[in-house]
Amino acid sequence: MSENHPKIYLLPNLMTAGNLFCGFTATLKILEGALLQSSNSDAAGDLFHAAIWFVLGAFVFDFLDGRLARLGGHESPFGREFDSLADIVSFGLAPALMVYRVVLQEFPRACWIIAFVYLACGALRLARFNTAAANHEAADTDDKKNFTGFPIPAAAGLIASITLFLLWLAEGEHHLGSWRFVLPPLLLFLSFMMFSRFQYPSFKALNWKTKKSIPRFLVISLILIFTVLNYEWMPAVLFLAYLLYGVFRPWLSREWRREIEEEIGEEASAETPEHAP
Repeated sequence: MSENHPKIYLLPNLMTAGNLFCGFTATLKILEGALLQSSNSDAAGDLFHAAIWFVLGAFVFDFLDGRLARLGGHESPFGREFDSLADIVSFGLAPALMVYRVVLQEFPRACWIIAFVYLACGALRLARFNTAAANHEAADTDDKKNFTGFPIPAAAGLIASITLFLLWLAEGEHHLGSWRFVLPPLLLFLSFMMFSRFQYPSFKALNWKTKKSIPRFLVISLILIFTVLNYEWMPAVLFLAYLLYGVFRPWLSREWRREIEEEIGEEASAETPEHAP
């Protein structure tokens, strides 16, 4: 195939298209909710709630597209760029707009700045990742095993799941009350973490061919079942645990890191990369 015609693999890019669809739909739900906020807060709350689920759905599609591409050996520059464009909509624009409308509408200038800082840091992080991948700076080390900075899909998942948890704390009400002020500092902190030098395991070795012992398989299955049964708060716990793991990871011994990451799904390796690309 000519170099002027990029390779487009069907299944991975369908997953990316699903990611983009969820991000686009979440954005529409947020805009529709914004129009109803002053006249019908309950209907607006339902739309914002639906937007949260679409952001989490985009996270699932984003998780699947890379696994399908690596499973079939179909990673490509086109897929990487398409994925980043979808990510900036689903995990950059949609969460920033959601926090802007749901949480910070009472402080127009402050909320505009906070939401834009998050969006800008997410875009810069994606650009940094794509630049490193294009230059093959981390082709066989960090890019395979670690992310430098908190990944933007996980940041969006944390924002959405925390918002879902706060709605659950409000006992089904369609507004967060004073709890909404937790989200602006979280948005700024995640903006910093996305551009930080903390190393996060990518779990790219986790795919359909990953082998697990029966006890590990049962533990992972129970965690998944428990998460589904407690969807109001368990996703927030998992995303928060991932965020904190990257912060404390440098202080863990190599053996502890290997044990934790192999338990979750990474393949064993003789050496764990220590430095960013």
